[in-house]
Amino acid sequence: MATRRSRTVIATVVFASVALLTPAAVGCSALDKALDCVQTADAIADSVTDLQQAVETAANDPLKADQALDDIEKNLDEIGDKTDDSDVNKAVDDLNEAVGNVRTAIKNGDETPDISPVTDAAGELTKVCTP
Repeated sequence: MATRRSRTVIATVVFASVALLTPAAVGCSALDKALDCVQTADAIADSVTDLQQAVETAANDPLKADQALDDIEKNLDEIGDKTDDSDVNKAVDDLNEAVGNVRTAIKNGDETPDISPVTDAAGELTKVCTP
């Protein structure tokens, strides 16, 4: 009987330990995702700055704007793969749309496309990524 009681006590202690540690592990996971989101949003902000500079000098080097847009899209894919947060996903979708519009404007010959929707969407992404 003592063995049976010991097993019950051990099982209860193990269950209680798992129950206490699970929220901590989930919390760390959420924190890791938020940190990844912030770091990637920061990289996107850098790419948006590059895009602004590239648009200002588009006549000298039109490929710079394409490279900046590619960098933004790559980082957006990275965020999209790492989160299931609906606010982050909406901000990613909005920024993807804004990037697509700028890319289309450049392909259509617009030498100074309006990139304010890109900067606005990048700001929104940074806001929703901040823990």
